[in-house]
Amino acid sequence: MKYTDKPINRVVVKVGTSSLVDECGALDPGKLGDLVRQLAQVKKRGKEVILVTSGAIRAGMERLGVNERPRTIPEQQASAAIGQSALMQKYTELLSSYGIIPAQVLVTRDDFHDRLRYLNARNTLYTLLRFGCLPIVNENDTVATEEIRFGENDTLSALVAACVDADLLLVLSDVDGLFDGDPRVDPNSRLIEDVPRITDEIEALAGGTRGAYGSGGMRSKVEAAKIATNSGVRMVIANAARADVVADVVAGKKVGTRFLARAVELSHRKRWIAFGSRVKGSVIVNEGARKMLVERGKSLLAAGIVACEGSFAVGDLVAVLDESRQQVARGLTNYAAAEIALIRGKHSDQIEQVLGHKDFDEVIHRDNLVLGV
Repeated sequence: MKYTDKPINRVVVKVGTSSLVDECGALDPGKLGDLVRQLAQVKKRGKEVILVTSGAIRAGMERLGVNERPRTIPEQQASAAIGQSALMQKYTELLSSYGIIPAQVLVTRDDFHDRLRYLNARNTLYTLLRFGCLPIVNENDTVATEEIRFGENDTLSALVAACVDADLLLVLSDVDGLFDGDPRVDPNSRLIEDVPRITDEIEALAGGTRGAYGSGGMRSKVEAAKIATNSGVRMVIANAARADVVADVVAGKKVGTRFLARAVELSHRKRWIAFGSRVKGSVIVNEGARKMLVERGKSLLAAGIVACEGSFAVGDLVAVLDESRQQVARGLTNYAAAEIALIRGKHSDQIEQVLGHKDFDEVIHRDNLVLGV
C-alpha cells in the first residue's frame, strides 16, 4: 500500500474534555486560551482550521454545580444544553481578540448517515472556510440519543476530516501518543512514532482505557485513524499539554504518533458508505466470493452468499463477512434480507424465478462496495 505526505493546508484539530480541564475537573481558562492562541497562529500562516471540541457537558455541570458526570442521556442532554452556549461564548471571546470569527456547527450521527444531510454539512463547512471563519464542531448532545450519538468526538473528528478533505487530523489528548505498552504501568514503554498501517497488533495496543473526564480512549482514537487514513488524511495523536503542539505538528515536526494516509484514498461517496452510514445487517460469503471481491474487484452475486443476518431493506448498508466471520467489505444492498435468504447460493439467472422479479444481477454492485474497512 502506498502512502502520501501531501502539504498541510487544511487542518482539523480535535480536543477532548480531559485536555481542557484542570486537576479539579473544571474548565481551565488557561488551557482554553493557549489552544485558541495556537489555532490563531496556524490560521495566520494561511492554513484553514476546523476545531472539533468536547466540553459542553462539563461546562453545563459547572453552571449546575454538579461534580459527577451525568449518567443518563436526559441528564447529559440537559447539561449540554446549558453548557454549549457557555463553551461557545468562551471560544468566541478568545477568538475575537485575534480577529477570528467562530462558527458553531452541531451534528449528530444521523447527519452523516443521511446522504443529503452529509452533503449539506460538507457544503456548509466549505463555505465557512471560504469566508475565513473557524468552524467549531461538536456533537449535538441536546438531541442525540443512544442510537444516533457518536459517543466520543474522536470518531466525529475523523468523519469531519474525511468530509472536508483535510490534510491533517490532529487529535489532542492527555497522553503523548500510542505506546507499545501502558506507560502508566510500565515506565519502559516506548512511544510509537509512525504507524504505516493499522494492524491487529496496533489495535491490541490501543486497549480500551478512558480518562476520568472524557468519554473516549486510545481505542476510539485508533478507530478514528482508520477513517482518516483510508480517506487520505494523515492523523497525529499528541499531548495537548506540550508547548506549541498545534503549530509544531502542522509544521511537520516529529510529535506524538503519526498515522500515515493512503495515497489512493476513497472517493467521497465510498467514504460515506464505509464510515458515514450505519450497518443494518450482514451477509456471509464463501471463499470463492471473497476472492472475487478482494482479488478481482468484482460485484457480490447471490451465488457466493451462504447466509444473511439481521433485518435490512433495499439500499441499506450491510457488512460482508467471510465464513470465519471476518469483515471483508461493506456495501449498499440491492435486495432486502428476506429476499437474500431466498436467493442465496442461486445464479443470477435464477433470481426472477425465485422472487418473481429481478431488479439487479448483483446483490451488491462493486460501485457500492468498499473493501477492507
